Amino acid sequence: MAIQLESLAMIGDRRTVAMVTKEGTVCWYCPGRFDRPSLFGSLLDEERGGEWRIAWEGGAFASRSYEEDSAILKSTYTQGEGVSVLVDFMPAGESAPQGVCRLLEGSVSGFRSKIVPAPAYGQQPFELTQEGNCITISNSFFFYSSHPAHIVDNHIELEIASFGQAWMFLSDTRLEEAPDPEKWLASTRQFWERVDKRFSYYGPYEVEVAQSIRAIRMLTHEESGGILAAATTSLPEVPGGERNYDYRYVWLRDTGMIVSALTRAGSNGVEERRFLEFICGLKRKPEREDIFLEPMYSLDQQPIQGEQELNLSGYLGSRPVRTGNDARDQLQLDTTANILLAAKLIYNKYKTKEHWEVVAQTADFLAENWHREDHGLWEEGVEKHYTSSKVITAMGLKFIAEHAESSLQKKKWQEAEQEIREFVKNKCLTSEGAYAAAVGEEAVDISAVLFPAWAYTDMNAPEVLATVKALERDYRKGKLYRRHLFEFDSRKEGAFLAGSLWMAQYWVYRRDFVKAREILDEVIKYSTDLGFFSEEADVEHERMIGNIPQTFVHASFIGAVIDLKHELEKGR
Repeated sequence: MAIQLESLAMIGDRRTVAMVTKEGTVCWYCPGRFDRPSLFGSLLDEERGGEWRIAWEGGAFASRSYEEDSAILKSTYTQGEGVSVLVDFMPAGESAPQGVCRLLEGSVSGFRSKIVPAPAYGQQPFELTQEGNCITISNSFFFYSSHPAHIVDNHIELEIASFGQAWMFLSDTRLEEAPDPEKWLASTRQFWERVDKRFSYYGPYEVEVAQSIRAIRMLTHEESGGILAAATTSLPEVPGGERNYDYRYVWLRDTGMIVSALTRAGSNGVEERRFLEFICGLKRKPEREDIFLEPMYSLDQQPIQGEQELNLSGYLGSRPVRTGNDARDQLQLDTTANILLAAKLIYNKYKTKEHWEVVAQTADFLAENWHREDHGLWEEGVEKHYTSSKVITAMGLKFIAEHAESSLQKKKWQEAEQEIREFVKNKCLTSEGAYAAAVGEEAVDISAVLFPAWAYTDMNAPEVLATVKALERDYRKGKLYRRHLFEFDSRKEGAFLAGSLWMAQYWVYRRDFVKAREILDEVIKYSTDLGFFSEEADVEHERMIGNIPQTFVHASFIGAVIDLKHELEKGR
């Protein structure tokens, strides 16, 4: 039986993460870095993917929570009349080794731990070797434990009949000193306390916003500052279908929107300003003069590889299972424009103008290339004049022109903005007067409800009202909304959570707080007990689908709630 996404929790050290089920099974773990090959991947293949399972003698899951605002996960299990506690974390902080640490406090009943390694997405043979108190996995990973562990049928087992305390640690490197889990736990607490000081938010949906900020924090790479789109690969948009993609990269569009949300949510600016540093350090391909920046990059700021297929069965039988992403070579104007929107917010809030040279080059590229067809917000294979690409480009140029360093520079960007506005007015409307998803099309797309949020137009403009009418009529799924795709029938996929949150944001602007909260509350239903969102909601089967946690969705949630807070405060 496939693991339910609703069951997943996440631990991490801002280098990588591991996904843990309510039953205590580590079902996804890429040692060393988020985007490296998995050692445990039963999330994508229960037979060949590998996992680290814990079975409690006569036990059942009771509850779990994070320790304050850290990534230290505490789960409790009932065992008869007793209770056992499992603390999962990745050591972080000064001198802490990399790996997965599991601390256990038990009752009179025992537990059994079983580690089934599957290096390199289960594609690589391995050898287990016992070396004193350490079991090595092909001399690449090292398992230590407080109680004796054994090699059984090419996996690692540890069984204790009854215990007070126990620990297990799977390390990326051979330890030079005796394991000290309590010291590592203290160091990890201090690490997350430092990270947590960068954010503060008080207001509606306070718990859920804090959970979204935690998700984004955990998927932020400590070394480079890059923010991942998601922790997983190939969790399907359509269960059993082929729309399964690798999201373990830094999408510049998503990161721009995430940075904007964090800036507005009370951040002290550390993560946002690192985003501009990340942009400045990107390695560009000199042969691609037609694209200023690629849509996505690896965590070390390099262009990513094209798609490769893995010999795994896939989540809910959804194949292919992929690494890499072929959308890497697309022209996506909105991706580039989001950099300008983020820069504008950063400059205005923190009274800074750092990395201006790259920001100005970005604006120049858009001013000179806005007239081109691109692949749009949804990275479609077909190139079109997507309306959302034009609109966000116009607003990026408008806002960054406020910071122009010469009248000539300002004029260039402002003139391009006006040209785009004329183009949209004359070519981007349907016969009903709504914003078309693309030039010459009658379809609309959920992205158009962002146009008032981007200050492109008024929320009550006739084009906006006509668009919302069409979305309510043709794109609603239950209380949520789907997007429009040209190369795939989006009625077959789930409700798009980010887009649904944009609709909530629209109703906030209209001051219809009942409708806004109705959507927000419905979106929250499609999250885990710890507040993680996946990409979409399968409304028909009432389940989460798509890669998880989806930082784009978390940013959209934060943005909608921030606007709700501001509008409520206006009414006081």
